[in-house]
Amino acid sequence: MSFRLAAALIAALAAAPAVAQEAAPGAPEWRHGLSLFGDVKYPPDFKHFDYVNPDAPKGGRVRLGTYGTFDSLNGFIPRGNRAAGLNLLYDTLLEDALDEPATEYGLVAESVRYPPDYSSVTYRLRPEARFNDGKPITPEDVVWSFETLKRIDPLRARYYADVKKAEVTGEREVTFTFAGPGNRELPQITGQIPVLPKHWWEGTDAEGKKRDIEEGTLEKPLGSGPYRIKEFTPGRSIAYERVPDYWAAKLPVRIGTNNFGEMRYEYFRDMTVLVEGFKGDQFDYREENSAKNWATAYQFPAVSEKRVLLEKFKDSQSGRMQAYAFNMRRDKFKDWRVRKAFNLAFDFEEINKSIMYGQYVRIDSYYFGTELAAKGLPEGREKEILESVRDKVPPEVFTAEYRNPVGGSPEATRKNLREAVDLLKQAGWSVTRDGGKPALKNAAGEAFRVEFIYQDPSSERILSFYKPALERLGVEVSLRQLDDSQYINRIRSFDFDMVTVGWGQSLSPGNEQRDMWGSQSADVPGSQNFGGIKDPAIDALIEKIVYAKDREELTAATHALDRVLLAHWYVVPQFTSVEDRTARWDRFSRPEKLPPRGSLFPTVWWWDAEKAKAVGGRP
Repeated sequence: MSFRLAAALIAALAAAPAVAQEAAPGAPEWRHGLSLFGDVKYPPDFKHFDYVNPDAPKGGRVRLGTYGTFDSLNGFIPRGNRAAGLNLLYDTLLEDALDEPATEYGLVAESVRYPPDYSSVTYRLRPEARFNDGKPITPEDVVWSFETLKRIDPLRARYYADVKKAEVTGEREVTFTFAGPGNRELPQITGQIPVLPKHWWEGTDAEGKKRDIEEGTLEKPLGSGPYRIKEFTPGRSIAYERVPDYWAAKLPVRIGTNNFGEMRYEYFRDMTVLVEGFKGDQFDYREENSAKNWATAYQFPAVSEKRVLLEKFKDSQSGRMQAYAFNMRRDKFKDWRVRKAFNLAFDFEEINKSIMYGQYVRIDSYYFGTELAAKGLPEGREKEILESVRDKVPPEVFTAEYRNPVGGSPEATRKNLREAVDLLKQAGWSVTRDGGKPALKNAAGEAFRVEFIYQDPSSERILSFYKPALERLGVEVSLRQLDDSQYINRIRSFDFDMVTVGWGQSLSPGNEQRDMWGSQSADVPGSQNFGGIKDPAIDALIEKIVYAKDREELTAATHALDRVLLAHWYVVPQFTSVEDRTARWDRFSRPEKLPPRGSLFPTVWWWDAEKAKAVGGRP
């Protein structure tokens, strides 16, 4: 969701190459790029990223399938269902380099500088930067975008809480001043703010009505990016066309990207129909997150004929935690023993074997898949950091490595359930018999009831295995599938017992950790603190991450936070595949060597007319 990067730099950042520009004596140097890991890879005069084909042909059309619906073309408000692909409309000050972790180069900004104490950052805008109506992008647009988005979007308000103000400081310069020194990610993540056209949003529509950025709209918005909206049918489809005179098309950060003449998103209200839609050539590319589908749904003639290609891609620069989250705002989930008991009842090994074709591994870290995942016992700098909160964390943080319960056999299942019963009893819940069935009740005779809500009907396959195990403990379990609007509203308002959620992580966690686990976000509607975590030790460890002085300290602080989060049993971790599973109609080509960031489709791919002719089907 990201606001793509997060805190943690190393002191070597100050040595990053700079664009040779004038600077007052003693003033910070102007730089063409920033990295949270030290020096940047590409020099000031680089021509294009190594992972693109600079000669990729432009044109053709790609169709993508998506689940759900949409009712708004305003992608900046938390209400409503925004259309897929709206990020294609807007440029940012800086642009990600996909072959360097946590590194960005100038897009709307030609250069950037900040003082040694990281107390502010100044961007110099490119004189040629334009919105798609031809009007220049100005520092006033940047200031207005920042102030507006921070005001109307609670997530951005929390993410940029330490940015005190933005102001115009030159003809083409804008400066962000921070609340204090030492937050090393802020000079970079301010560059991720989408720059919006102030003049358009403060203007009127075709009917003379004043626009309101705080409201949903189906008016095609003005952007500055490589695409604009071509046409749409609310809730069903939306198509974007490449801007023919896109101002940044020849910049090094844009060469070889955004190659398609048209990008189209087709909406499906049923996941089964969506998969069948792909097989029926109603759209071109799909990332498959269902093990069952991957094993059984792609055995159709176009695959055997090689007109549809199945391919896996690795992403080694992103971490993840996907889990059933407890809503600890509800009393029944406040005790860690109850939460651990629920984990003991989740037999991943049996589920993986029975219905997931053995394709998954169990997640055992909030930063799973990265070097930031805690392993073994704490030592060195990590242990020093944990000592600072020793009196506030579970003692096993220092003595035991976190491990999920292991099932997969009747003996293991019985052992885990017996331990779960003991924990529930210690927490004040006892199993009694009610009509022959076990019933879990507290001292007041209140039954333990839990409702799982979900949007994707495929979730029920997993829950159908989990539900009987919980019922053996005496828990009354109900499963409820919701439509898009109901589901989103209940998640945003924290109106649930348990729900599947996911947190994505970069290699450089920082400010966004406050929104995920910090006490200040626990009761803020729409935050990522789904469980309602309020813990002073976790708050302190988050600040250690945000203000880490170098990479070593960042890694140690993240390991420490990971251990403490796991020790509280806040979630029942689910599972993941170590590879992204993709299926595509063979109408496209890509650069020979991609960075380990997944398929990067369609960002650096292009329409291949010869392949498309051989495949046949749609024009």
